[in-house]
Amino acid sequence: MTERLRLKPREERRLRGGHVWIYSNEIDTDATPLKCFEPGEEAILENAQGRPLGRVLVNPQALICARLFSRDPAQGFDEAFLRERLEAALRLRTQCYGDSGCYRLVYGESDGLSGLVIDRFGSVLVVQTSTAGMDRYLPRVLEVLETLLSPTSIVLKQDSGARSLEGLEEGVTVHGQPLNGPVQLEENGVTFMAPVLEGQKTGWFFDHRENRARLAPLCRDARVLDAFSYVGAWGLTALAHGAASLVAVDSSQRALEHLEANAERLGVRGQTETQRGDAFAVLEARADAGERFDVVVVDPPALIKRRKDLKAGQHGYERLARQALRLTAPGGLCLFASCSLHFDRAMLTDTLRSAARHTDRSVQMLWSHGAGLDHPVHPAISETDYLKATLVRVSPPGRGGAF
Repeated sequence: MTERLRLKPREERRLRGGHVWIYSNEIDTDATPLKCFEPGEEAILENAQGRPLGRVLVNPQALICARLFSRDPAQGFDEAFLRERLEAALRLRTQCYGDSGCYRLVYGESDGLSGLVIDRFGSVLVVQTSTAGMDRYLPRVLEVLETLLSPTSIVLKQDSGARSLEGLEEGVTVHGQPLNGPVQLEENGVTFMAPVLEGQKTGWFFDHRENRARLAPLCRDARVLDAFSYVGAWGLTALAHGAASLVAVDSSQRALEHLEANAERLGVRGQTETQRGDAFAVLEARADAGERFDVVVVDPPALIKRRKDLKAGQHGYERLARQALRLTAPGGLCLFASCSLHFDRAMLTDTLRSAARHTDRSVQMLWSHGAGLDHPVHPAISETDYLKATLVRVSPPGRGGAF
C-alpha cells in the first residue's frame, strides 16, 4: 500500500500554481512523520483535509523533502510513466534539432522529471541524478533509455554538489562500451570533442547553443577574446565562422588543452592563443595594457549560488563587466552572460549600464536571450529560467551613454 504524505493547512498554494517542490516545513509531521519514509520512496500527497493532490518521491533527509511527479494519485513511477516522459522529451528535441543527436535530452522539472538531467552526444548519453527519488529509480531510467535510443555508452556523471544536499554519494561510472576520452558532438555546424568524463557538469554546455549561433555571424574578421572559455564553444565557433583570431582565457589548464585539441581538429590552432589564469586578473591586466578586441565574450560560472551571496556576486559581475567594456574596441561587441538564478535580467542590464557609466562608454543593447530550445522554461518554476546572455555594441569613450 502506498504511503501518504500530508501538508499543513494552506501549504498547497504553490503546488496549485504549478510548482512541484514540497519543503519539509510544509509537512504535517504529526499526521505523517517524515522519519517513516525511506529516501526516494513514493507517496500520495494530500492537502490538510486529506484530499489527494498527486504522487511524490520523498526524501526525509532533504530540505526539499518531496517532489511531485504526477498530479494523478493513481500514477506510479513505473516503466510506462518513464517511457511516456522520455519519449515526449525526445520528440521535442527531434522537432527542434532534427537528427543531430546532440542536445539536452532531459531538463529536470521542465520535462516532468525533477532531479534528472540527460545530455545526448550521438550514441553516448550523460546522465545526472540529483535527488534520492531519481537515484532510487535510476536502473529503471537506464532500461528505458536503452530500449528508446540504444546508446553505446551511458555515463553516470554523479559528481554534482547538489547530490550532497540529498545525502547521495558522488562518482563517475560508465555503462556499456568503455570511454577512453572525449566524445564527439556537432553544434551550429562545428564539430567538437567534449570531455564528458572529466569535464565540468556533463562535459558540455548546450544551453548557450542558440546564443553562440546568434553571435557567430557577427564575428567575421574579428579579434575575439573568450573569457572563462572552458573547451572553446564560444571562441572556436567564432573562428569557424570567419573570426580572425582568438584569445581564450580559463583557470583550468586541462580545459585549455582540450580547447587547443579542438582548435587543431578545426584547423584554426594557428589563430588561437590560450592563457591560463584567473579571468578577473587577466582581463584587468590586458585592459590596463591597452589591448582591444572586436568581440569580447564573458560567460563565467555562477557567481551567485545562494541568495545570501547576491551582494558579493553582483560586485563580481560589475568587475567583469567594466573590464569587458574596456577591452572592447570602439564599435565592437561584448557578449555578457550569467547562469546565476538570483541574478536576473534586470540586474544584468543594470550592471552593464553601471559598467558603461564607470568606464565612460556608450553601449547599445542588441539582444538579450536565455537558454536554447532544449532547455524549456517551466512557467511556474523560476529555477528553470536561469540563463541570461546580452549582446551590446560599445562606442568610444566620451560619447555619453546609451543607457
